[in-house]
Amino acid sequence: MVQKAKILLVDDRPENLLALEAILSALDQTLVRASSGEEALKALLTDDFAVILLDVQMPGMDGFETAAHIKRRERTRDIPIIFLTAINHGPHHTFRGYAAGAVDYISKPFDPWVLRAKVSVFVELYMKNCQLREQAALLRLQLEGGGKGAVAGKESAGLLAELSARLAAVEEQAEALSKQLDDDSADAAAVATAAHLERKLTGLRRALDALEPGTGGSGASVPSQN
Repeated sequence: MVQKAKILLVDDRPENLLALEAILSALDQTLVRASSGEEALKALLTDDFAVILLDVQMPGMDGFETAAHIKRRERTRDIPIIFLTAINHGPHHTFRGYAAGAVDYISKPFDPWVLRAKVSVFVELYMKNCQLREQAALLRLQLEGGGKGAVAGKESAGLLAELSARLAAVEEQAEALSKQLDDDSADAAAVATAAHLERKLTGLRRALDALEPGTGGSGASVPSQN
C-alpha cells in the first residue's frame, strides 16, 4: 500500500491551523500541526514531510528564521516551503520569503482552491520520489544478489521484469504530472523538481535496460551505483 504523505502546518494561532486542516483534508494526507517554529523543527527531526505550510508572523522564532534552520539541515533542506502571511509589505518582503528558501509566498486571505492545488502538486512530487527510491532499493538488491547460480538468475530475471513494470507506471505518472504543470503554468520550483525527477527516472531506466539479458550490460557498468 502507498503510504500517505505528511504535510506540516506551522502557525501559532489554533484557528488558522484548524482552517488549514479544513482546506487540505480533501487531499486525504496526514496533516501534522506545529504551533511554533521550535515545534516544527522538532517534528522535522523524526518525520519526513512532502511540504511545509509556514506562517511568517509568529512570536519568538518567526517563519523566516524557522525556514533558515530547515534549509541548513541536510535532512530537510529539500522540503518545499510555502509561506503564509497576513501582511504584505511589498516586493521586498516577498523577496525575503523566497530568499529564505520558500517555493511560494501567499498572502492571507487566500483562495482555498488555489492553496489546495499548490499543495497537491508537491504531494504528488513527493510520492513519485518515494516510488523512485523504492525502485532504486529493489535494483540494488538485484545487483547484490546476482551471480549466484541458475536459481538466482531466474529470480533476478523475475525481479527485473517486476522492476521494469513498476518503473513504467512511475514514468507514466511523472509524465502526466509534468504535462499538468506545463498546462497550469505552475511555479518554477515545482517544474524544476518535476524535471529533476524525470532525469532520475531516465537514469534508472537506463540502468535496468543495461541489466537485461543480451544487452551486454553488467552490474559493474550500471550508472545508478553512485
